[in-house]
Amino acid sequence: MKKIVWIILGTISLILGLIGIILPILPTTPFLLLTLTFYAKGSKKFEMWFKHTKLYQRYLEDFITHKAMKKKDKWMLMIFVDLVLIISIMLINNIFVTVALILLDIIKYIYFFTQVKTISTHKPHQTYTKQQKNTLA
Repeated sequence: MKKIVWIILGTISLILGLIGIILPILPTTPFLLLTLTFYAKGSKKFEMWFKHTKLYQRYLEDFITHKAMKKKDKWMLMIFVDLVLIISIMLINNIFVTVALILLDIIKYIYFFTQVKTISTHKPHQTYTKQQKNTLA
């Protein structure tokens, strides 16, 4: 029963991630990360299927394998989280919660600026080994 719930949650977050591709106000990356997490908990088959999609390869593979994100994706994610935290602060009128959320936001920025590399959106020039150069000549 738990596995079905994880798969359903993964599918919901996948749908939200797909909507995020179209609507710039809804970020894609966090929902796809949730999809991966939920599918991994629910079913190895769903997890493997998701990892082989172009969606995963385009939006998550660099982050998962290299701890790197495109600059635009990084900023969209951080701004979305900021908006969620601001709404939470406004809805929960408690000084301790407000301080905790502000600290969480500061930690988020420190993490993203120190731990998550920024990758360029264009492909780098291909480099060849000596053996490859000899075969090209």
